[in-house]
Amino acid sequence: MRLRNYLLLAALFLASCAAPDTQHHIVISTRDQKLAVLDRGTLLTTYPVSTSKFGLGDYLRSSRTPLGQLEIAKKIGDNALLGAVFKDRIRTGEIVAPNSPGRDPIVTRILWLRGREAQNANAFGRYIYIHGTPEERLIGMPASYGCIRMRSSDIIQLYNIVGVGAAVTIVDTPLISAVPGLVSGHSMGPENTAPFVMR
Repeated sequence: MRLRNYLLLAALFLASCAAPDTQHHIVISTRDQKLAVLDRGTLLTTYPVSTSKFGLGDYLRSSRTPLGQLEIAKKIGDNALLGAVFKDRIRTGEIVAPNSPGRDPIVTRILWLRGREAQNANAFGRYIYIHGTPEERLIGMPASYGCIRMRSSDIIQLYNIVGVGAAVTIVDTPLISAVPGLVSGHSMGPENTAPFVMR
């Protein structure tokens, strides 16, 4: 028992010492309801998302999506099954299929965001995440309560690409104006054929 506790503490310590991900950058356009992933400034892939149906901002208890420069503060959900339900960032053991009627929990993976600017300083305390949703039929339109929602298969890919510390920029402009190299509507399609790296 003592050895197991020691190994657990050692693993947690090593994880906390991991270098922040300075290689990847996520750019989210609330205007287009799209998310782009950049690797050292080069576009890797794009995904459709869903931001807040209540608009933009970072007021406490506002249910709005914050704008500006943020970062991934924590990753939650390693190896969780597709559709695994989280409550207070803990797996409940329940699995929810996409578009299950009457269900709207956080599922599959969580990327917890921390604001880097005054305009989004409340994001971490407001529990603003990029996360999976069973309401996949609403992806592509504002439907969340402040978070950035993704299809479960997409959030698994994104989770495997980015690490803690990766930059996240949320803008209210077209994605094409915020991301160098995004030159056509074809690259913003729902199919994501770009290669991705495991992290």
